[in-house]
Amino acid sequence: MFLGRVLAEAACAEGKCVTWLPSYGAEVRGGTANCMVTISSLEIGSPFIDKADALIILNEPSMAKFKDRLKAHGLLVVNASLVPQASAVGAVMEKHAFTDKALSLGSAKVANMLALGCFVAASKVLKTSSILNALKAMVSQDRPELAQLNTEAFLHGIKLVQHKDKKRGIDNGPR
Repeated sequence: MFLGRVLAEAACAEGKCVTWLPSYGAEVRGGTANCMVTISSLEIGSPFIDKADALIILNEPSMAKFKDRLKAHGLLVVNASLVPQASAVGAVMEKHAFTDKALSLGSAKVANMLALGCFVAASKVLKTSSILNALKAMVSQDRPELAQLNTEAFLHGIKLVQHKDKKRGIDNGPR
């Protein structure tokens, strides 16, 4: 949910039309929760997304539930730590061990920010600075260590994509 809120806030700051639709249901008691974020330069008719341009999947139950909602040639960002067998025919895939890397940074809770960094770098839908500003605004000022950890994870997520692209000879520098 936090990842989706950061994405939505950053898009609003860039003047884009945005919807954020969280879904907790019975899953609030230990299962997976999800949200749908729509970002557009045009007015948005509905917050519900039937077929998505991109999916950020952080666990196996979410993969099972949402994998068929990705459009052909869409972007799939997957947490390989918890979804090791992820695959999607025709999708552009960014598959990284977000949970493992988050633990090495100090907390599994920032796996979502690693995934967000990958998404932003791969999609180029928003500016890095917009996400960083949204993070700064949304993380409590009395928890500077948490703000720093989220920022570090987000920036590392960007580097995962840039490193992969550099290996393939693609210049995917910062926006």
